[in-house]
Amino acid sequence: MKNLVSIFLSTLLLLSSAGVTYGQHYCGGQVVADALMIGEKHLSCSGYATPSGEKNAMESPACCENVYHQVVTDDNYASSSFDLNLNQTFVAAFVSVFVMQEPIIYTSKTITFTEYLPPPLLRDIPVLYQTFLI
Repeated sequence: MKNLVSIFLSTLLLLSSAGVTYGQHYCGGQVVADALMIGEKHLSCSGYATPSGEKNAMESPACCENVYHQVVTDDNYASSSFDLNLNQTFVAAFVSVFVMQEPIIYTSKTITFTEYLPPPLLRDIPVLYQTFLI
C-alpha cells in the first residue's frame, strides 16, 4: 500500500512540474472535445456536431468555452536529503546478530601458556607471618 501511495505521489509531482493539463471544450453546455496536453492549447468544436442542433449557437461566442484542469505545485518545495554515515563494526555486528542469527567469531591466534610451570616457592610468606586477607 505504501508503494502505491509513493508511486502516485511521485507521478503527481512529475506531472505537475511538467505542466500537464487536461482541457475540455464545452459547446452548448456539453463536452464535445477533451484532450490531455502540455500547457494550454485552444480547443475548438470544429468537426463535431453541435449537441443542440442549432447552427447559430456555434457562431455566437457565448456558446463555447474551454475549461482547463491543471495541478499546480509550489516552486519552493524542498527535496529531503540526508547523509548516512555508519560504523563498519556496527553494521557487521547488526547483520550478524539480526540477519544471520549467529555471531561472527574472529579467529585470531591467542598465545596461551599452558605448558608454563612457575618456579617452586622457597617459603610461604603469608603463612610464616600469619597474615591472611579476609
